Amino acid sequence: MKTSMNTHLGSVTISSDVIASFAGGVANECFGVVGMANANMSDGFNRLVKKENLAAGVIVKNNGERLLLEFHLIVAYGVNIKTVTDNLISTVKFKVEEFTGLPVEKINIFVDGVKVID
Repeated sequence: MKTSMNTHLGSVTISSDVIASFAGGVANECFGVVGMANANMSDGFNRLVKKENLAAGVIVKNNGERLLLEFHLIVAYGVNIKTVTDNLISTVKFKVEEFTGLPVEKINIFVDGVKVID
């Protein structure tokens, strides 16, 4: 899926994979997030996605001129999940809107696992 917008100079098309990779990178920098889980699991096991494939834990949907983002996260054991997700939502919303120029309508977060950090 691609997101398009028209400007006075022409049209701009952004691939959903580009937005997903950017949003996944921003999410991984947030406190309490260990990494992304695979959003398209078929075997029922939550696996930590490698840093090179950040888009695997993010689903981007285009609702007209607005974006809907879904994150599948693995969080650190012992952190307050609400605090982590509130921080992630505000940070990702701001940075994705700044990056793409498109408003983010909604961000859904699925905590798919917890990992103990040494």
